[in-house]
Amino acid sequence: MKVLVIGAGNMGAGLVKQFAAASHQVTVTARDAAKAQALAERFGAKSVPSAGAASDRDVIVLATGYADAVAALQGVGDLAGKTVVDITNPVAADFMSLTIGHTTSAAETIAAAIPGAHVVKAFNTVFAQVLAAGPELDGRKVSVFVASDDKGAKETVKALAQSVGFDVVDTGGLGNARYLEPLGGLNIYLGYGAGLGTSIAPTWLRNA
Repeated sequence: MKVLVIGAGNMGAGLVKQFAAASHQVTVTARDAAKAQALAERFGAKSVPSAGAASDRDVIVLATGYADAVAALQGVGDLAGKTVVDITNPVAADFMSLTIGHTTSAAETIAAAIPGAHVVKAFNTVFAQVLAAGPELDGRKVSVFVASDDKGAKETVKALAQSVGFDVVDTGGLGNARYLEPLGGLNIYLGYGAGLGTSIAPTWLRNA
């Protein structure tokens, strides 16, 4: 697939690394162009300016903070009909709580701001350190929970996550991001607040 990653922080770096290793055509753009270029060169991807960066991409992955999400997406061009993956969690400044929830989610507010795009919630429960290390912990595949109202976009993102080696769990429509974002928040608390570290991830067990 042709994948654009917006953001060159730890999450963006982990995604670029894994997507490039799975032989996807990866481009990266970020507010800090030099950082985006260094990241792209590190993993055999390509750095591009933000303007028009989405034009020939199959999937756009939003790897910024929630507060910067809408502006970052609006800066990469026309997103009508595009599959947009939202990995954000709307965390408070101390990372120990969420700023929105119950009646909406970060994913839903982002979708409302970019009408015409097909927003998919995914990867928000996976720490950057787990992304960078690979799709397994203790010999078990890490789960990536996927939610979207668009069936085609959801299948595209499921295939993208599976190509990297993750176990994909379909969690229904985009409204269920209201459950996934608190799960991401709990993972953050356990990692930092409870001192379990970042080599952890929630998973979903089922009979074969």
